[in-house]
Amino acid sequence: MEVVNRSEMIKVFRRLCLEAGEIIMKIYNSDDFDVRLKSDLSPVTVADEAADIHISRGLRQSFPKINLVTEEQVDTHLEVSENFIIVDPLDGTKEFVNRLGDFTVNIAYIEEGKPVLGVVYAPAKRRLFYTEVDGTAVEEFLPHNIESPGFKKRLSVREPNNKELIVVASKSHRDKDTDDYISWYSVASLESAGSSLKFCLIAAGEADFYPRLGRTMEWDTAAGHAVLLGAGGNVVCFETHKALTYGKVGYENQYFIAYAPGIDLKVPQ
Repeated sequence: MEVVNRSEMIKVFRRLCLEAGEIIMKIYNSDDFDVRLKSDLSPVTVADEAADIHISRGLRQSFPKINLVTEEQVDTHLEVSENFIIVDPLDGTKEFVNRLGDFTVNIAYIEEGKPVLGVVYAPAKRRLFYTEVDGTAVEEFLPHNIESPGFKKRLSVREPNNKELIVVASKSHRDKDTDDYISWYSVASLESAGSSLKFCLIAAGEADFYPRLGRTMEWDTAAGHAVLLGAGGNVVCFETHKALTYGKVGYENQYFIAYAPGIDLKVPQ
């Protein structure tokens, strides 16, 4: 197995996410940009592609021996391994197109099927989350200097109150099945958020759980999953409650639940 310098990896991931965020925001703040549909009918913009080019070039230069999987390069989806870097250069393209702000840049390192390092950057909201070398998770506050980290706060999930849960769900992909599942719980607040920010809100103690009963890909979840694990949270498959793993053929996830420990998870009927 390739020996990984985790300190260097987090440094590179962080820098590339911030630089990609600058590229994305220049396009986001422009007067107009084209939106196309990919073969799976999901939207893609020049911002997705420009961020992907920048990130993948930087990763291949820094870590040439580590397998790279990135959403926007279909040829990278063909090889499956236990250890790899996975990228979603712009998660939440619908939120980007509609200028809702809830989109993120995501880079993660998967080791033996588990997300062990991850960076999530929300450039419109200017929130930056990532794992440290020891696996703990932090949020870094403004200003975000590309070369050197600023003030950081260690993240920790909150202790849920099962009588008054704070639930976060997809802004663009919520459906009746998800709402039906949420109705099994005592919910004090139901928040909507886009992209991998939902994992980070749980990690920051701003929400308790996030159920996803819909199609997602590993690049959608890996970085946020790593951050949530580093804050003491979990992500499990919806039906089995076993840990969500990575490096599957096709890179498609099972339905899942991301949550803070202490929630009385309901068993699907």
